[in-house]
Amino acid sequence: MSKAGLDARRAALALATGVREGRALAEQVAAADGPLRDLAPSDRARAQRLALALFRDRARADRLIDPLIERRPSESVRDILRLATIEMCALGEAAHGVVDSAVSLTRAKPKQVGAAGMVNAVLRKIAGEGPAAWAELPVPRLPGPLRKRLSAVWGPEVVPAMELAHHAGAPLDLTPRDGDADALAARLGGEVLPTGSVRLRGAGQVSALPGYDEGAWWVQDAAAALPVRMLDPAPAARVADLCAAPGGKTLQLAARGCHVTAVDLSDARLGRLRQNLSRCGLEAEVAIADATRWQPDLAPDAVLVDAPCSATGTIRRHPDLPFARRFDKLDALTALQARLLDHALDIVRPGGRVVYCTCSLLPEEGEGQLAALRARRPEIEVLPPPDWADPAWHAPGGGLRTRPDHWAERGGLDGFYMVMLRKPV
Repeated sequence: MSKAGLDARRAALALATGVREGRALAEQVAAADGPLRDLAPSDRARAQRLALALFRDRARADRLIDPLIERRPSESVRDILRLATIEMCALGEAAHGVVDSAVSLTRAKPKQVGAAGMVNAVLRKIAGEGPAAWAELPVPRLPGPLRKRLSAVWGPEVVPAMELAHHAGAPLDLTPRDGDADALAARLGGEVLPTGSVRLRGAGQVSALPGYDEGAWWVQDAAAALPVRMLDPAPAARVADLCAAPGGKTLQLAARGCHVTAVDLSDARLGRLRQNLSRCGLEAEVAIADATRWQPDLAPDAVLVDAPCSATGTIRRHPDLPFARRFDKLDALTALQARLLDHALDIVRPGGRVVYCTCSLLPEEGEGQLAALRARRPEIEVLPPPDWADPAWHAPGGGLRTRPDHWAERGGLDGFYMVMLRKPV
């Protein structure tokens, strides 16, 4: 048994435990003291892949496991069973090594030792019959409360299409620094999307791709790249990017030649932004501040507000989110979003533009915010959607709305809401 393989599996299971305790995978991966801290780069990557697969396919794994167990084991043992089932049935790993590792991981904790025989017996049964049955299993559904909410908003016929996109996962989308998507796609063997992003499938290790070290591109979902395209600031425009970390939109603005100030409360999250600016040879002013109170020296020509939100639009790349977060109590988030939007309109120059966006599928974080703004500040002008936008994205009341099931034949999109506003002169 490979110690490296065992270490990656152990770390993946530790990540899953963290999600059960309310910590998203991305948060744990970024933490200096997280479960991946002592792993080699290849094992870190493997542990992340395994953890993502564990949440993307846990419902399928449970369908194979449940008929084979008489008494429900602890969640930690259940995760060992789930991970091993997914490795054998979805990832094509050799059964012998997977089963041996699962038994070793079960025996590693005194409270679990007694379950080792059951783990061995269940997984040997699945090794023989599971792979053939796996392909016939239905696409996993979202957890009940979130599925109910999304069905009420988008309809029961749309949510299964979203779930299909979530299960398929997200391809790798890149934004070219020089804007030449055709050249970048040719260099990397990717597809140029209608919005100017370059999409890769099966890309492997990101930092090993051509152009990474020279900063020729950065990773950014195609939907996440749309708000800056909607804002369309002129070169040399003064632009404030509020809640800027991890920085994809700041990079877009800097690459256009704008004078950008990236504002975020988290110095740790801004560290990644600084690294990407340096790698790509781009410049921006970085301000560690509360974006609802930050005051510029000069009124910006434009403000981009990428507001903190439920992130329900990113489940296709973060399948752990429905298990790490609750989506029934958003009052604090929506209040913060409204304050950010009002502050952006207060600080932008007269006649200046503000783009508000969230990576959420819930209307109270998008369309609802626009409706509330119109009620309290009727003088603010809502600008029409740009000509390049797919008509299917036009949102009632104004703005654009992308969903995971949009562009399904191309690999989907993150769910986003965005709208452009103008302050009166």
